[in-house]
Amino acid sequence: MTYDVQNKEILNPKQGGDITFMDMVEEKEPLGDSQIQKMFAGSSVFLTGGTGFLGKLLSEKLLRTCPDVKKLYMLARPKKNKDTTKRIQEQFDDVLYDKLRKERPDFMKKIVVVEGDVGQIGLGMNEEDRIKLMNEVEFIFHGAATVRFDEPLKTAVEINVRGTREIFQLARACGKLKAMVHISTAYSNCMLNTIDEKFYECIMPGDKLIDLVETMDEKIINNITPGLLGDYPNTYAYTKSVAEDIILKYSKGLPVAVFRPAIVIATVKEPVSGWIDNVYGPTGVVVGAAVGLLHVLHADPKALADLVPGDMVVNACIATAWKTAKEYPGNHEDAPPQDLPPPVYNYVSSEQKPLTWEKFMSYTERYGLTVPPMQAMYYYLFSLTPSRFLYMMHCFLLHWLPAYIIDGIAVLIGKKPMLRKAYTKISKFSDVLAYFALKQWKFYNKNTQNLFSELCEADKKLFDFDMSKLDWNDYFYSYVRGIRVYLLKDPLDTVPKSITKHRRLKYVHYFCCTLLSLGVLRLLWGVLSFMFSLVF
Repeated sequence: MTYDVQNKEILNPKQGGDITFMDMVEEKEPLGDSQIQKMFAGSSVFLTGGTGFLGKLLSEKLLRTCPDVKKLYMLARPKKNKDTTKRIQEQFDDVLYDKLRKERPDFMKKIVVVEGDVGQIGLGMNEEDRIKLMNEVEFIFHGAATVRFDEPLKTAVEINVRGTREIFQLARACGKLKAMVHISTAYSNCMLNTIDEKFYECIMPGDKLIDLVETMDEKIINNITPGLLGDYPNTYAYTKSVAEDIILKYSKGLPVAVFRPAIVIATVKEPVSGWIDNVYGPTGVVVGAAVGLLHVLHADPKALADLVPGDMVVNACIATAWKTAKEYPGNHEDAPPQDLPPPVYNYVSSEQKPLTWEKFMSYTERYGLTVPPMQAMYYYLFSLTPSRFLYMMHCFLLHWLPAYIIDGIAVLIGKKPMLRKAYTKISKFSDVLAYFALKQWKFYNKNTQNLFSELCEADKKLFDFDMSKLDWNDYFYSYVRGIRVYLLKDPLDTVPKSITKHRRLKYVHYFCCTLLSLGVLRLLWGVLSFMFSLVF
């Protein structure tokens, strides 16, 4: 589909309902035998991070596409005043699982909730559950992690580093283990400019870092965190890097693979087009700009935005498990050699389907302005700038100045001021994202490309992750609608009203610009008049 902004024409228009699975085209042709389905048939799978964005997509895909999976064990943290099993059941009420409920109505019978916490010693599990996993589990997907960039180092290490070590200790005790996939990030070595599918030397051994946070006072840890991070931009990237050191040490003799996705955003087609449940990274930018709060981002428009759709990520992750199990059927006599490091798979878009930040915003503007949200507070006005000076100037004029004016008016009329607090959060978010939006990396992904070429024809369709075939134009059509429906909870039938509102906000914007211009001219006239009076 194409959209001509200048001529206001939409060619081959899609309907808003295309973001639900019911309106998607179902595969009619027989696909043949799936090697991945055969591999997972009768198997028990253990998943950590199942309540996160990727975990939800991964569990849905496995249960729907591999119907003969025996059990799916999901690790879930207990929450105060809420039963863990009930919480997982409520998760599966989401629209994400509509297609699964239609095709596999009894899928809940395959799910076993294991109460535990990756951040705790022994994963916080009781001995009975641990023994059950050791005796039954054949596949492990370790996706649990804290993805907060500003997480205190102690917490980040306990979850991302020590939690990884705990998972590997469990994996070593699983007698039937066929494959374990550790979900890392393409930016685990972001201090480098070129990142290949291999392990890099870590600035601190994982075991040593774990000992440090376990024995040292947290206040001291917080004080020395900047020194420990070195060139790493945040505790997330740092701890994911150190976790890979743990993998290198504790994976010896185990059928393990490391899967590194880039910046994961909404689904392209499965099971729902444009589905997303978080505002991390670029999606937060789109949401902020759409509602009229975010007007500028410190970013290089020409730098590559390494974005990858969530459903294609989980397809590649499942294929990685299949490949690992195919290479090493067990962790005993068929185990990989002790001195052989696990294979690494970089899953990125920049190699086969490059997309710049400038193009990213162009696509979201093109399709977003046709379906503006009802929650918009101001007219859409957004720009990217690599200049720190221009970025700060824009922030002052378009963020902070209006915030202080509007909050001041709110106080005068007895309302609660909110904008300054909102822009404090936005500023923090923008600074975090700027690191990834200003810098550019060269990723290699030959292992990933070879993995797709090894799939049979049936699996290439069932578990498609070929980035070279992705159409960004079509993708962003669904992406902005998914944000509107799933994040902003704004149904598409409100589009006519929202367009009318957006048009009014446009008039308000021009009125404010006119007032501001007149004010500046009046100020200049006053200054010039004063100068002339001094001269004459």
